Amino acid sequence: MSSKNGSSSESKPDVAALRAEIAQTRADLGETVQALAARADVKARAREQVEQTRQRVRAQAAEATQKAREAAVVASDRVRTVASHAGNKARGTATQVRESGALDKAQGARDQVRRNPVPLAAVLVASVAVIAVILIVRGRPR
Repeated sequence: MSSKNGSSSESKPDVAALRAEIAQTRADLGETVQALAARADVKARAREQVEQTRQRVRAQAAEATQKAREAAVVASDRVRTVASHAGNKARGTATQVRESGALDKAQGARDQVRRNPVPLAAVLVASVAVIAVILIVRGRPR
């Protein structure tokens, strides 16, 4: 049996296969339309870009915060170490001053000046006189 266009019935494609092919083509076409619509939706793409940028900035801020905390810990440790060394040096110097008797001598000199301020006043007057002479000599034309 032949059909009007001259082909035999054996060469006709199966109806179920044609329907499956049409369904696949429709699905492919639907995906293509969705992809084109997504590309054409500028607002959605802009929102997506903003969100990506926001996430990247948050990640960088978190990283910078972590680095700052680590640097603060390192700096704090260094400050503690330096302060400890300075404290030890100060204690050593204080011990040396006490052992040498320099503190007692300074306190004795302070007490002596309080009891008899005349030598201190004489030194101050002499210093002022020397400064005045220097200023007068410098002020003269040559």
